[in-house]
Amino acid sequence: MLRALYTASTGMLAQQIQIDTTSNNIANVNTIGFRKQRAEFADLMYQVSEYAGTATSSTTTSPTGIEVGLGVRPTAVTKIFSQGNFQETGNNLDMAITGNGFFQIELPDGTIAYTRNGAFKLNQDGQIVNSDGYKLIPEIVLPEDTTDVSIGADGVVSVVQAGQEGSQQIGQIELANFVNPAGLHALGDNLLTATDASGDAIVSTPGLNGLGNIRQGFVELSNVQLVVELTDLITGQRAYEANSKSITTSDEMLQTVNGLKR
Repeated sequence: MLRALYTASTGMLAQQIQIDTTSNNIANVNTIGFRKQRAEFADLMYQVSEYAGTATSSTTTSPTGIEVGLGVRPTAVTKIFSQGNFQETGNNLDMAITGNGFFQIELPDGTIAYTRNGAFKLNQDGQIVNSDGYKLIPEIVLPEDTTDVSIGADGVVSVVQAGQEGSQQIGQIELANFVNPAGLHALGDNLLTATDASGDAIVSTPGLNGLGNIRQGFVELSNVQLVVELTDLITGQRAYEANSKSITTSDEMLQTVNGLKR
């Protein structure tokens, strides 16, 4: 009975992580470029009273043995990098990636971070930056007299300046990809950084080396499916309740034992 108490408590802790992860997905259902996360679990070690194959007589063996599990533990919270839906914005600086890849952002300390959030803007110097003012890398600066901006599927940035009829190429957007994107470390603010698990960034031109293309005037929405998350939330809640019921039942059994009299 004491073992059941501890086993059920591991289940409650595991389901709490499941509910926390699902709640975070739901909270970011409208976050541009957000990637949903999935909690994963594994059973704990087993207490073996009798191994399978143990001799039960001179001619027979136990076909299954006796192994009692000791609960569950969380093993990972994995980012799911499936494509999100696109939303047209009409803003020439908004960009969405169709396929693999990340935009490169320079943080204030010089570190390069990565994001799928393509809602870019201009700062006071004409540089393309994200919502926090961090520069897009490679750096692209629009001339002061720019009247129109065009960004090709291959990342080529061209502008039309006042008094000119034709466009002029001023820069090339590059995307980064990773052998294991799920290994990226989330900083918050839609930013990720490389880790030993993700591997080094593989930087290339959009459309080449397995990278996606760029769509100007669109942003990529979160890949969270609200119906799925609400279903997972209900499932997690019911599993949490079931584990708490196991604790209650074990407690009642202990109370019965403590009440026994000779």
